[in-house]
Amino acid sequence: MARSNELRPVVKMRSTAGTGTTYVTRKNRRNDPDRMTLRKYDPVVRRHVDFREER
Repeated sequence: MARSNELRPVVKMRSTAGTGTTYVTRKNRRNDPDRMTLRKYDPVVRRHVDFREER
């Protein structure tokens, strides 16, 4: 059964280091209407970098 809840959509987070690494997460549109930025681990550069939401 697929989730079709538009209040918490699945978003793709892309690394700002330019490596092409992505994470997939869900977000609450009511709490975070703008693009999200999370600091997560990028295994290509082997350090934590900012990941921005991609649309």
